[in-house]
Formats: sequence, C-alpha cells, structure tokens
Amino acid sequence: MTDTTASAGRIPAETTAYAVILAVSFCHLLNDIMQSLLSAIYPMLKADYGLDFWQIGLLTMTFQVTASLLQPVIGIYTDRRPLPYSLPVGMGSTLIGLIFLAFAGQYVFLLVGAALVGLGSAVFHPESSRVARLASGGRYGLAQSLFQVGGNFGQAMGPLLAAFIVVPRGQSSVAWFSVAALVGMIVLWKVGTWYSNHRKANAARPAAAPVLTLPRRTVVIALVVLALLTFSKNIYMASISSFYTFYVIEKFGVTVQMSQILLFVFLGGAAVGTIVGGPFGDRFGAKTVIWFSILGVLPFTLVLPYADLNWTIILSFVIGLVMASAFPAIVVFAQELVPGRVGMVAGIFFGFAFGMGGIAAAVLGVVADAKGIDFVYAVCSFMPLLGLLTIFLPNTRQARRATA
Repeated sequence: MTDTTASAGRIPAETTAYAVILAVSFCHLLNDIMQSLLSAIYPMLKADYGLDFWQIGLLTMTFQVTASLLQPVIGIYTDRRPLPYSLPVGMGSTLIGLIFLAFAGQYVFLLVGAALVGLGSAVFHPESSRVARLASGGRYGLAQSLFQVGGNFGQAMGPLLAAFIVVPRGQSSVAWFSVAALVGMIVLWKVGTWYSNHRKANAARPAAAPVLTLPRRTVVIALVVLALLTFSKNIYMASISSFYTFYVIEKFGVTVQMSQILLFVFLGGAAVGTIVGGPFGDRFGAKTVIWFSILGVLPFTLVLPYADLNWTIILSFVIGLVMASAFPAIVVFAQELVPGRVGMVAGIFFGFAFGMGGIAAAVLGVVADAKGIDFVYAVCSFMPLLGLLTIFLPNTRQARRATA
C-alpha cells in the first residue's frame, strides 16, 4: 500500500499504517471510555433519580439504538462519498452529550445526553473502521483487532474512572471527560487529513487482491448467520455491561466501587480477547475463531450463575476473553462477503451490536424488575448455543483460492 501526506512526501507503508491504526485505536479508546461512563454511573443515577430497572434499560436503549439506526446509514453513504473529516465531528457530538449527562437535572436530559453520545458513536465507527482497513496492508484481522481493542480498553477503563472519579465527586464530574473528547477531536482531524490524502493518492489504483465470488444465496445466508451470532454475543454482553454491577452488589454484598472493579475485570478480559481474535483469524481463518469464541464460551456462561464471588471474578474474565475474540473475525468475514462495502458492513455490524445490546438491555431490565437479576443471568447463559449456526458459514479460504 502507498501512503502520501501533503507535507512529508512518500513514507514507508508499514510506518504509516501502524501510526494510523494506533491513532484510530487510541481515539476508539477515548470514545468508549466516554461511552462506558453511562453504564458505569448507573448505580449512582439509580439512587439519585430514584430510577427503576426499566428506566436504566431505557437509557441504554436510547444510547445504543441511536447509534445502531444511524451507523448503517452513515456507512452506506460514506461508501459512495467518504467523509474523512466527519470523524472529529462525531467526537464533538460525544463531547456535548457528556455535558448533558454531567449537568442534567431531570431524567429526560439524561436521555438527551445518551442520544448525543450514541450519535457520536454512529459517526465514529464506520469511518474509523474503514481507515483501519485502508492502513492494514492486507492484514485485515490484525488491523481490526488493534482498532477494536482500543474500544475494549476504553470500556474496561470507564468503570474504573467512574469508580474513583465520578462516584466520589458526583455526577457533574462527568464533564471532566470532555477534555478527552477534545483530544480525540484533534487526533481525528489529523487522521482525517491522512485519510483524505490517501484517497487522492490511490484514486486510480486497482484493487490489490481478488474478491470472493460466492453465490448470492450463500452470501445472504452467511450474513444472516453472522447477524445471529452477533445477536447472541451482544445480548449476553448487554446483561453484563448494564446489570453486572447490580448483580454482584445484590448477590455478594460488595460496595459500588468494588462492583466497578469487578466490571473492569470482565471488560479487561474482553480487551485481551479482542487482541487475540484478529491475528488468530488471519492465521487460522475467521470461521475457526468464531467457532471457538461463540460456542466455546458456553460452559463458562452456564456455570457463572451458580459460582461464588471468587469463581465469578475468574469466570467473568474468561467469558470476556473468549467471547470478545469473535467480533473482529465477524466484521472481517462480513467485509470479505460484501467487497467494496466496508463502511456499510462496519456500520451494520457495529450498529447491530449496539442496537441488539440496547434492545436487550431494555427487555432484560423489565425481566430483572419482575424476576430478579439472578434469573436474567440464568436465562442469558444459554445464548452462546446459537454458536452452532457457525456450521452454515462458507469456507472463505477455499473460495479465495478458487477465485485467485
């Protein structure tokens, strides 16, 4: 891959690629730190505003459905007309959303803040995923993992920052994180400049690798299966991200701060899994990673509802690690199935992930009010059984060799 900048001329592809990938990964970290603050401060908001579980679920749904509805639309549009400088604009929406969350005096303004943070996510993910693929040098799984792991670490750090900054100092301290959004806007402006210059320099360059030529029916079935696998993964992830703090507080009597630390353990495991998933997908194939990740986590999810505190901590880390390794492979797999539609695929799958998580959070909140948190985790423990659908995915390695 050839990369040029306006001022520096020709730069070695490897150096430029990793610099750009790490830049968008860093901004993904900032983006998801700010996003995860919302769920991390749920116990505080529930106490301060007297919220029921269904209202907590509605907050998550507002944030995630806003992102899920707009991401595919933005991805489809930018496949035709890329918008390199939309990246800092999306981060600006997140900044404004944080201000609303920090100073909201009523529940409705919490919903507005959640929606604005969701809008920022909708703009950020399709275009930054495209940038990571452009800078990959053909190692799509590695690039997708590096990009996504920034988000995973951000999600893991958010609860810790909330525990030690927001919980002791109150809701208004959420505004301090607007500084992170400002830093992200600056970095993404520079990424947008690289992206714009890269497009100009490579406008006439033909595709470097042959695309898959699978029957339309095979592609449609594979995309439906990938969507269902994402569905199973994100329902379970929603049960953790939205209600895990309440679960460990209610079941084991831990403090709010300790519950945030335990949530960090789960999200930290997810971050490690994301790093591993992409390179393993490049080496062994995305389908192999998906098999291992979705179905392989089932024994651990089935045991979790019956574990004591120590085993809950261990199992939550393992579940996060194994389950999170699937998503880079799912995104890369889908992008290979629909070549030339990187933004649309990223938008659909990132958006679908957010949307399913949001709807699941709302539904699970109602179930938790009626049946209790323990019942929610017992039901969700069976979701990885949908991993059996992986058998219907085509072997893209064979198809690629046949196309070549």
